[in-house]
Order: sequence, then C-alpha cells, then structure tokens
Amino acid sequence: MHFDPDNHVVKLCARGMELEASQDPQKAGDLFMQAWEDAKNDFEKFIAAHYVARHQKTIGDKLSWDKTALHFAQKIGDEGMAAYYPSLYLNIAHCYEQLGDRGNAEKNYQNALLHKDCLPDDGYGRMIKSGIERGLARLTTW
Repeated sequence: MHFDPDNHVVKLCARGMELEASQDPQKAGDLFMQAWEDAKNDFEKFIAAHYVARHQKTIGDKLSWDKTALHFAQKIGDEGMAAYYPSLYLNIAHCYEQLGDRGNAEKNYQNALLHKDCLPDDGYGRMIKSGIERGLARLTTW
C-alpha cells in the first residue's frame, strides 16, 4: 500500500508525528483527531485511527481506536495492507493484556504471529516481531 505524501490526511499525520518528536503531544493529538475528522475513505480512516489511538488517555479508549484502525485496514482489501496487520494486532493484544484479559490478549498476539511473515526484514519488522514474541512470553507466566 502506497502512502501518498500529498494526501491531506497523511500530511496531518506526518505533522503530528513531528510534533510528537518535538514533545508536543497535545498538538500532535489534535492533528491526528483532525485527520480522523477529515478522512474520506477507508485508507484515510485506517491511518488516522491508528494515530488517534496513540493519544488516548485510557487503555479502553486506545483499544477501541486500535480496533477501528484494524477494521478499516481489513476493509481496504489490498494485499499490501497485510504488512500492517502484525502491528495492529500487537497493539490490540497489548491493550487486552493491560486490561487483564488474557484470552483476548493471546488471541490477538496469535493473530499478529500469523501475519509476521508479511513484515519487512528491517528494523521496524524486527521490532514488531520482538514485541509479539515478548507479549506471548509474558502470557506464559500469567
């Protein structure tokens, strides 16, 4: 899936990431919410929801936004979206883990694991794979 750097929602999210890096999370969160409000199609809704999730105050709200991001990613139906599933399922699993819901945490870590071969062989891919492995390992001691 190609990210169009001229897409309005992508630009808002990129600017929000810059603000996160400069330690201005409030303004970043505002931009991500603006991206959500401006999103017109499934791809834009997927990307905006993913970033909105990062700025929620409660784990329950984060989980809801992470599920929304996954929902729109699945609606896109493009094979290129498969590379995002491991991260999306990892985020959802971690939320369930934090909420003390071992069953749903494990189910989502397993879903992330099922899609791990879609990840690129780079730092990002290794980070997501490691997160999945660490999550599953934590569940074995639960």
